[in-house]
Amino acid sequence: MSTEEPTTAPRPHAHEAQDAHAAPAPDAAPLAASAAPAVIDADSADAPAQPAPPVPTGSRLDDWWLRLMATPARERAWRWGGPIAVTLLAAVLRLVNLGHPHSLVFDETFYVKDAWTTWNLGYEATWPADADTRFNAGETDIFQTMGSFAVHPPLGKWIIGAGMELFGPGDSTGWRISVAVAGILLVLLTTLIAVKLTRSTLLGVIAGFLLAIDGHAIVMSRVGILDGLSSLFLLLGFGAVLLDRAWHERRLAEALERGRERRAGSGRGRAGEPTWGPAIWWRPWVLAAAVAFGAASSVKWSGLYFLAAFGVYLIVVDALARRRLGLPFWFSAAVLKQGPVTAILLVPLAVVTYLTTWIGWFATTGGMYRTWAQTSNGEWTGALSWVPLAVQNFWHLEVAIYQYHVGENSPHPYSANPLTWLFLIRPTQMYVSQVDDSVCGGTTCYENITSIANPIIWWCATAALFYLVYRLVRRREWQVGLVLMGMVAGYLPWLMYTGRTVFQFYTIAFEPYMILGLTMVIGLALGSRADPRPQRTRALAVVGAFLVICVLVSAWFYPVWVGMPVPAWFLSLHYWLPSWR
Repeated sequence: MSTEEPTTAPRPHAHEAQDAHAAPAPDAAPLAASAAPAVIDADSADAPAQPAPPVPTGSRLDDWWLRLMATPARERAWRWGGPIAVTLLAAVLRLVNLGHPHSLVFDETFYVKDAWTTWNLGYEATWPADADTRFNAGETDIFQTMGSFAVHPPLGKWIIGAGMELFGPGDSTGWRISVAVAGILLVLLTTLIAVKLTRSTLLGVIAGFLLAIDGHAIVMSRVGILDGLSSLFLLLGFGAVLLDRAWHERRLAEALERGRERRAGSGRGRAGEPTWGPAIWWRPWVLAAAVAFGAASSVKWSGLYFLAAFGVYLIVVDALARRRLGLPFWFSAAVLKQGPVTAILLVPLAVVTYLTTWIGWFATTGGMYRTWAQTSNGEWTGALSWVPLAVQNFWHLEVAIYQYHVGENSPHPYSANPLTWLFLIRPTQMYVSQVDDSVCGGTTCYENITSIANPIIWWCATAALFYLVYRLVRRREWQVGLVLMGMVAGYLPWLMYTGRTVFQFYTIAFEPYMILGLTMVIGLALGSRADPRPQRTRALAVVGAFLVICVLVSAWFYPVWVGMPVPAWFLSLHYWLPSWR
């Protein structure tokens, strides 16, 4: 799929309409004036034509905003203050009462306890049969030393364990604080990436705001499981790829220009004009992406899909950059010359990052399969007999994890087919507990945590993605292609596992790209300050109404995102679809 080479410039977004330094479009004469028949009075034939009155553009809100942003200091305050404000909002929604409930929620039974043994032993270890009850009660050092079979790499557990060390393992806030901080940073990073993509602080703030108030993002920041951590590292890699795009094209153009100057100085002229162009080795943002995608894969293996997808994307970007610069063999140069260089920059560093996170397993002997070859007569023979036993044991563990993932199909009441994810058919209930009826005024009372997105935001984002696919085909805007590549990497691979046990909450890995796509469509809907006043005013009113509805829906669902005690009848009103029960 082509993701580059814009044939037309993207339509200006609201940045041009809202930022104070954007120049207004020239006034246009009314269509009626240009279409009227010419009637000339003989007495006034030599009189100068009267100019047509200007057509008002923009809205009263635009006028007010221009006055507000009248100084560079105010513009700077907005560029910094907007992203900071939505980040603070995200922090409030994620940190307030984070320790409730003081009980292991859903898969916290695996990851919180594994995090604590990893922090103490260097590897995931086993626990007694009644470990959850005792752990909730504060008995946190009852773990054993025998390795347990953990089906995900250890980085996420190291990060969760750091929060537990900071707050104490008996404090449920400590179980979740690392994931909460990651969720807050995810909002900030989404905001900054949206600003970069759209060149609009306003649209960046809207993107961050939508993610800040979305229930799925809130829940995945308030529960101590791995997916929120993985999502942050994936978005860091995405941002690095975004920054590499301009860096690479600029360095490529400079290298070609230097080559032409050298040939001109040697008197060769156009003789020997490059056909492939140079290979660019110094690409710091590609190195940063390698570390980020390697770290994401060290939390959950699904990060490997992003590494592969954006590796291909970088080759496509390079090919189209070479074509724009006039190189005749742009495709073969991208695949055969720059492609191997990009792979060398990207893959080995990602692998090193991944292996580094296993240092606790390699440095000890108690981890799962750590001494498998020695104790089961499983040593490799023949041409591979020279491979160190630690590496053989590690390979055996990785194969076992892979076999688990591809074969996992245990029935689960909240399993959700990936084909239904974009339509929010089966959200995951992570916690429910009946509490004293007196808390709810004598009626049946529940505390509930369901990882359900704000339905308005989610369904509108899904519709926006389908529209952006159409727009990419028609207009080939690189910004749209980049966002859709995030969806390709985060969503499409799961369609290979429709028979596996998977859950709706996995979608946090690609939710930022859904939000970015929705924000792009909002920008198109807003138009620009150069639009006629009635059109611009209507656009602002529609977008404003949409944001208000999103806020109201988030306020309605917030109690079932954070485990607030609510009456049973109130809880039932949140089941908009039968499959949500």
